[in-house]
Amino acid sequence: MRRIRVLLFSKYSRRGASSRLRSLQYLPLLRGYGIDVDVRPLFSDEYLDAIFRGNSRGAMVNAWRRGAHRFKELMRNGEHDVAWIEGELFPYLPSMVESLLARSVKPYVVDYDDALFHRYDLSSNRLVRGLLGRKIDRVMRDAACVVAGNSYLAERAAQAGASRIEVIPTVVDERRYQPVVHGEDRGPVIGWIGSPLTENYLLDQREVLEKVCVEHGARLLLVGANPAVVDQFKGFDPEVLPWTEESEAAAIARMDIGIMPLRDGPWERGKCGYKLIQYMACGLPVVASRVGANIDIVRHGESGFLATGSASWEDNLVQLIEDRPMRLRMGQAGRMAVEQTYCLQTQAPRLARVLHSVGQSRCAA
Repeated sequence: MRRIRVLLFSKYSRRGASSRLRSLQYLPLLRGYGIDVDVRPLFSDEYLDAIFRGNSRGAMVNAWRRGAHRFKELMRNGEHDVAWIEGELFPYLPSMVESLLARSVKPYVVDYDDALFHRYDLSSNRLVRGLLGRKIDRVMRDAACVVAGNSYLAERAAQAGASRIEVIPTVVDERRYQPVVHGEDRGPVIGWIGSPLTENYLLDQREVLEKVCVEHGARLLLVGANPAVVDQFKGFDPEVLPWTEESEAAAIARMDIGIMPLRDGPWERGKCGYKLIQYMACGLPVVASRVGANIDIVRHGESGFLATGSASWEDNLVQLIEDRPMRLRMGQAGRMAVEQTYCLQTQAPRLARVLHSVGQSRCAA
């Protein structure tokens, strides 16, 4: 099989979680499958720095500059066999213009790890809904293959008329995560990993977490939350750790139970449940809202629990807090699921086959 060259239009560099997990972490393995990838991120690290500092004006200026740079890249006919696009080429660009530009990089594979289409079709702005409501459907329809992170995203691609759809979950590199077993001489640690942008889901279960921690001697560890979130809790103080790519696996290894609360809405149904896979990779049992990809990832009663309301959340957490053998048994089942399905080493060959089949088809044409 001949080597192929892929032009990757990612959204971010490695500092952006979606780009790092959906594409960039695969690149070393893809080289072993005869695929060379040239990366063309849309947003720079300076853009992310401006966002994190709350400098919206600086972020906007940087975004326009990077957008112009991408436009110039698209106007050049590169020596590539297939383009690999993360979601869309330009956020908020009208679909007709996007389609014209997409033709310059055909054939292309487009990847989704969240319900990007709901940014447009569920926008509160009537103009955005009117101009862009079906934009992502057109991008999906024109793609040689749509790679979807879960079944909800795949169903949308099918409705859009995509000619080929492959479901590839968001996965971990299992070598970075080691199963942990803590001694019985400490209270269990309930853990959550995320960001200030998603901690509102955590706070939806604040009263439950307060009750089970205070009444059952558990602790709460939050990774990536805003440090000020501690003030939201009564009766105890959660521990908050900053998130870094280098330290995230070690932080999760301090936990005994991993949680992923979500609301049941269209945007949430498009999420890929990555934090659950991180917990399971460390051999943790999990408790997650019965929403979207969580239902596919968690085997209820085997690798963890799927909760449907506050009473369910409390009951499931108490069971795991009080039953250490259950925690160990479920944690082992979760780690096995990661090794069999939710790891880089399992999914890389599938992604390589997608890229090769599209690239080889172009060469044969």
